[in-house]
Amino acid sequence: MDRIIGEGLTFDDVLLVPARSDVLPRGTDLSTQFTRNIRLNIPLISAAMDTVTESRMAIAMAREGGIGIVHKNLPPPVQAEEVEKVKRSESGMITDPVTLSPDESIRTATEIMTKYRISGVPITEGGKLVGILTNRDLRFE
Repeated sequence: MDRIIGEGLTFDDVLLVPARSDVLPRGTDLSTQFTRNIRLNIPLISAAMDTVTESRMAIAMAREGGIGIVHKNLPPPVQAEEVEKVKRSESGMITDPVTLSPDESIRTATEIMTKYRISGVPITEGGKLVGILTNRDLRFE
């Protein structure tokens, strides 16, 4: 016995025909409530699939106002690393960057850059920025 479970929509049902509008883009609100405590600026969520969402996609989604769900097909420590990368990235800035002091060795800097997959490390002294060491600086060392 066949039953109709629900109504579905096709692409043609939701297609917007291009036309002039009196509504300006800046006057449009696409925000949506994702959960009781999470509001998104755009109603876009990336899939929790291993071929779709890891830290890079989640960061990109967050920067645009959406959310990326990191997939579960990773060992727990690796999954935690992915989430940490997303949490540390805020508006294109790393909120709690890995830093080195001026007296650290090149080897230490290289190990840090490899471990965290970063291309540069801020050099600080007494909590103040005194320079930035990049992978370009290390090419000739």
